[in-house]
Amino acid sequence: MINKRLVMIPGPTPTINRINDQMGRPTCAHGDPDFVVDYKNTIDRIGKMFDCSGQAFIISGSGSLALEMAIANNLKKGDNLLVISHGMFGDRFIDIAERKGINTDVLRAPWGSIVPVDEINKQLSIKKYDAVTVSHVDTSTAVLAPIAEIGEMIHKEHKDTIYIVDGVAATAGARSYVDKMHIDVLITASQKALGVAPGLAIVFAGNKSLKRRETLGRIPEYYVDYEKWIPIMQDPAKYYATPPVNLIWALQEALNVIDEEGIENRYDRHEKQGAAMRKALESLGFTVTAEKGVQAPTLTNCFYMEGIEDQAFRTAVLEEGIMIAGALGEYAGKAFRIGHMGNADLHDLTAALSAIERALVKIGVDIQLGKSIGVFLKEMS
Repeated sequence: MINKRLVMIPGPTPTINRINDQMGRPTCAHGDPDFVVDYKNTIDRIGKMFDCSGQAFIISGSGSLALEMAIANNLKKGDNLLVISHGMFGDRFIDIAERKGINTDVLRAPWGSIVPVDEINKQLSIKKYDAVTVSHVDTSTAVLAPIAEIGEMIHKEHKDTIYIVDGVAATAGARSYVDKMHIDVLITASQKALGVAPGLAIVFAGNKSLKRRETLGRIPEYYVDYEKWIPIMQDPAKYYATPPVNLIWALQEALNVIDEEGIENRYDRHEKQGAAMRKALESLGFTVTAEKGVQAPTLTNCFYMEGIEDQAFRTAVLEEGIMIAGALGEYAGKAFRIGHMGNADLHDLTAALSAIERALVKIGVDIQLGKSIGVFLKEMS
């Protein structure tokens, strides 16, 4: 008998009781003095946690809104943008930019690999670009981009170029520090490695990005304009748009959880459990889609063995109590995606592997039950 379903997709991720409890508190007025203190505390703490000496923004919205906020405040019509695409979510920047009349060039990696840093540098040397975007982790390919190396290169060789990093599926699970890594804009969302329910768009704007916004004058976008939000981020007693009170409380508690674990320990844990999950899944016959050396710590994408039908397998896994995700783009129907980020723990991860094993047996695949769990626990010990 299955009593509950555990969500193990690449986001939303499993939430824990102490964070859920904050979601369940009676909602107060957004001008309540105690909430104002909580909101300001959360803004300041998250900025410090991810080394942003500029301005952190926490607003209602999704990760896609955060992407649009990054483009809107750093580029104008006619500017040049270089998109580094490691999958479908890297391509999302193209649509956002082209709608704004921005000239967009794209460097695409074959799925499962990355665009080399020297290739990015070469393209930036050929043409002047006002900004560069890269996804830290693209969940369509489960590839991890070398954001620190890219940031160092841009800082040394192309100082006028704004460096925008999409950290939606990485921030708090893969190392990302704004100032230290020379990132000008880092964007993320609440429902991935931060371990909160969906609904918060989070943008870290470095000082170079804030100065770029000042040069743009009045921009056509309204809701995502830095200048609308900066006064509220600096003093949440002021009003521009109603904040999601309970989500702010939940994020505040999530930061408590991260502080208790230690952010560097959290990164180490994600790396360890990501490697362990890959080995465990490979022991069952699956093939990891991302190349070695660029494999994300926050999720794993696996190609099926011959004879496994995608929908039948994922339905069987769901019947065993675990929700995993189908693959996207050119991997659709050929692979599945499993998240292992945020506050997902040993219980969640071993439960997911157990369900995958039971599902394989159910659809007629001959495996040794318990094999992947043994491999995983050995790697985690």
